[in-house]
Amino acid sequence: MKLVRAGPAECEAMAAVHALAFAGSWREDEFEDLLDGEGIYGFLAADDQAAPLGVILCRVAAGEMEVLTLGVAPTARRRGVACALLAVALPVARELGAQEVFLEVAVDNEAGIALYRRLGFGKAGLRKAYYDRGADGVMDALVMRLDLNAAAA
Repeated sequence: MKLVRAGPAECEAMAAVHALAFAGSWREDEFEDLLDGEGIYGFLAADDQAAPLGVILCRVAAGEMEVLTLGVAPTARRRGVACALLAVALPVARELGAQEVFLEVAVDNEAGIALYRRLGFGKAGLRKAYYDRGADGVMDALVMRLDLNAAAA
């Protein structure tokens, strides 16, 4: 697996893998606009043939890193892609001055919650009706937090 720091050249692949991972996906131009923002960075995971496997987009501000999105193509799940993306993103957050990390995950995403717990994230809150799933209704999000100082120890 190859991990590439995201720039304009990766936005098309980022949008493609995001569309595989989520029903309400982001377009290529949205990734471009976000990557132009202050404190925003991301990575694209691809296989040996350059097919996109996963994407992470993060924002660091005021000592906090927020995972804006983390998605893995269904065919690449449970192969360490999300873990690898977080592993490469967290050191960048530290370099940019982040002390803690926050993210939201759907309460029914058992695999995601288990991964985050293994990495040291704990429950920080709950956002009711956070995810709009169209005809399937809404889903609550678990807010999770990681202390980067404790994670580095």
